[in-house]
Order: sequence, then structure tokens, then C-alpha cells
Amino acid sequence: MRESGRKCSPNLSKCNRLGPFRSVVWKRVNCFRVANLGVPQMSKYEMGQEFPSKTFLLNRAKLIRYANASGDHHPAHVDETFAKSVGLENVIAQGMYTMGLVGQYVSQIAGSQNVKQFSVRFVRPVVVPDGVDVDLTVCAVVDGIDGETISLAITATSGGVEVLGLARAKVAR
Repeated sequence: MRESGRKCSPNLSKCNRLGPFRSVVWKRVNCFRVANLGVPQMSKYEMGQEFPSKTFLLNRAKLIRYANASGDHHPAHVDETFAKSVGLENVIAQGMYTMGLVGQYVSQIAGSQNVKQFSVRFVRPVVVPDGVDVDLTVCAVVDGIDGETISLAITATSGGVEVLGLARAKVAR
């Protein structure tokens, strides 16, 4: 609650009512937005335009770090014996890790503040054998321009095999 006689700044009024912790969180988000203002606007792009591809390298160490950060400690992501016992070829990357890397790619080409919608469908796992860096290659093409938004069709492959289907993003122009 706001103290009587004290006025909140218009930018922080909601945060101050929620307490000082929320105010700090808001300020950090605001700084993040300011840091991304240098990203070029998407208005200069045309139908069919392709963006440069980006390759991410995944390995077992990164899967373990992601598992620790996300809490996704399913044995199929870290234990080769378990993965093979349930019919998988080898340990597989977490789906949300794969999706997050694709989301990072979209944010880099469009600016995180411009991403309005992002969705994927998992069609094949990213298999990560021990001692090997596995590639995840992502690319996008403009496949729709509608008023203030641009639609992107995204392709994500690992070892030449498509791992995400119906990967789409809508970004502000």
C-alpha cells in the first residue's frame, strides 16, 4: 500500500505498491529494454527475405548446465544408459533448451522487445552423444507482412535433420 501523502513516480507506481523487491525487478527489466534499443527496426525487410543462419553447439556439459538451471533433470537428458533403455539413440537435449536457443536467434535478428509471438512443435529430438559437439542450425525467412507485424518461418536442424516443425515468430516492424 502507498503511504498517505507520498506520491509515486508514474513509472514506478505499480512497483511501489507491490513492495521494494518488485521495484528492483522492474528497474532491471527496464534496463534490459534500454540495452536493446540499438537493434534495427524490422520495417526494412521484404517478403521472402532470408536471414543468415546461426549454428549453436550443444554438448553434454551444456545439457547438464541447462538441467541445473531449469530443474529438468530427467535421466534421458543426462544418463546414456537410461536413454538407451527407453529406446532413444543416446542422450537427448531438453526440448525447452532447443526452443530457447531458437528464441535467442529470433531475439538477435529482431530485437527481444520486438518479439510478439513465438511457437514451435517438437518433431525430433536433438541427440547428443558423449564427447561430441552437436550442431543446432537455425535460419528464418520472412513469410508474411501484415500491418505492424512481420511473420517469420523458422527452420531448426541438427545433423541435417529437422528437429522443430511449425516454428514461427511474429515480430513488430
